[in-house]
Amino acid sequence: MSHWIIAPILIPALAGLFLLMEVRERHRLRRWTGLAACVASLVVAVLLVQQAWDGTITVYKLGNWEAPFGIVLVLDRLSALMVLLTAVLAFPALIYASCGDDRKGANFHGLFQFQLMGINGAFLTGDLFNLFVFFEVLLIASYGLALHGRGPERVKAGLHYVVLNLVGSGLFLLALGLIYGTTGTLNMADFAVKAQALTGSDATLLRVAVLLLWIVFGLKAALFPLYFWLPAAYAGATAGVAALFAIMTKVGIYAILRVATLAFAAGPFAGLGQEALWWLALVTLAMACAGVLGAKRLATAVAYLVVMSVGTLVATLAAGEAAALGPALYYLIHSTLICAALFLLADLVARGRGDVGDQLVAGPAILGGGRLSLLFFIAAIAVVGLPPLSGFIGKVGLLRTVADPLFWALLLIAGLCGLIAMSRAGSTLFWRTTGESAGLRPSRRRLLAVLMLLGLSPVMSIWAEPLLQCAGAVAEQLLTPQLYIQAVLGGAA
Repeated sequence: MSHWIIAPILIPALAGLFLLMEVRERHRLRRWTGLAACVASLVVAVLLVQQAWDGTITVYKLGNWEAPFGIVLVLDRLSALMVLLTAVLAFPALIYASCGDDRKGANFHGLFQFQLMGINGAFLTGDLFNLFVFFEVLLIASYGLALHGRGPERVKAGLHYVVLNLVGSGLFLLALGLIYGTTGTLNMADFAVKAQALTGSDATLLRVAVLLLWIVFGLKAALFPLYFWLPAAYAGATAGVAALFAIMTKVGIYAILRVATLAFAAGPFAGLGQEALWWLALVTLAMACAGVLGAKRLATAVAYLVVMSVGTLVATLAAGEAAALGPALYYLIHSTLICAALFLLADLVARGRGDVGDQLVAGPAILGGGRLSLLFFIAAIAVVGLPPLSGFIGKVGLLRTVADPLFWALLLIAGLCGLIAMSRAGSTLFWRTTGESAGLRPSRRRLLAVLMLLGLSPVMSIWAEPLLQCAGAVAEQLLTPQLYIQAVLGGAA
C-alpha cells in the first residue's frame, strides 16, 4: 500500500499531460478524462485515509534515498484528511465547470489537474523545498485558471494575484536559503530536530527565516494585510475555478499548522510568531466583516466569507489551545465545502438574472428561482453558523475551546455580519424583482454539483460526533511531533 501515497500526485500529473496532448476540439473526451482522473483521485484518497487512520505514519522515499538526504512523501492523518477534502471538492467543481465554462479558454482541464497535483503534493511532502515546488505548481496552474474566460475584470484581478504571489515565492526562497544555511537541511523532520540545537547568530537567522515563512504562508492563506488580492481574484474567476480555489487558502493554513506543530511546539523557538499570527488573524476577521457587509456582488460577499474563515482558523490555531485543534479541523472542512457551494450558487444566480448578474441590486426574477432560493437559504444558514447545520457545530466547538473574550466577541460579530449580508443578498436577489428575466434556467448537472457540496453540511451535522472524534484523533497525532520525526528519520532521530 505504500506506493499509493504518490498516486494523488501522479494521477492528476499524468491526466494533465494527457489532456495537454489531446485535440482541443474533442471537448467530450477532455471532460471525461478530467472527471475520470478526479474519481480515481477520490478512490485513492479514501484508501489513504483508511491506511492512515490506525495512527501509522507512512513514509515514501523517492528513489529509495533515506531521509534527510532524499525526497520523502509523508502520509499521516492530517495529510490524508486534506487530500480527501481536495478530492471531494474537485469532483463537483469539475462537473460544474464541464457544463460550458471549460470552453471559455484553452487547456482548462489540463490546468485543473495540475492544480490538483500541486495541492496534493503540498499536503503530502515532507520537505520544505518540495513544499515550495508544489506551491509553484499549484500557483502557475492557478494563474491560468484565474484568467480563464478572459475579460478586463479577470485580467486586472489576476495580475494582482500573480504579482503578489511572485513576491511571496521570492521570500519563500530567501527563507529556505536561511534555513539551509543555519541547519543544513530542508527535510521538515530533520529541521525540527536541528533547529532546537541552534544558538547565537544561527538562532537569530533562523528566527528571521521562520518569520519570513509566516509571511509567505500568510499570503497563501490570505491573512491581513496580505488578503486584498483574494476577493477580486475569487469573485472574478469562473465558478468551478472559484469553488476549487476555496481550498487554496487552506494550503497556507496547513503549512502554518504543519511547521508550527512539528518544529515550534516546544524548545527555544516555542510559539515563535504565534502572538503576531493571533493579532493578524483577529484583524483579518474584523476586515472580513467590513468586506462582506460592503460587497456589491454575491460572489464578492462569498470571497469575504472565505477570508472570514481564514481569520477564524488562524486565530484558533494561534490561541495555542490544544483542545481547539479538533473543532478547528471540523470547521476547516465545513467552511471549504460551503464556500465552494456558494460560489457555484452565485454563478447560477447570475445566469438566471441575465445582464444584471449577481449584483446586489433589484433586478429581474431568476429563472428557476424557487429551487435556487431554497439552496441559498440552506447555504446561508450553514455558512453563518446557525443551527442545525455544520457551521453551528463548528463554531460552538471553537467557542467552547478558545476562552479568549476578544475571540468570542469577534467570532460572534462575524456571524452576525455574515447573517446580515446573506439576508440582504437573499432578499435583494429573490424578492426585489422588477420583471421577467432574460437569463438561463439552471441545468440539472449544475444543480447536481451544488447539491453534492451543499448536501455534505447536513451529513456533517448528523455525523457530527464521530467526525469531531476523527478530527480529535488527527489533532492528537499532530500534537505528538515525535511520532512524525521518528517515522521519517528512524534511528537517525
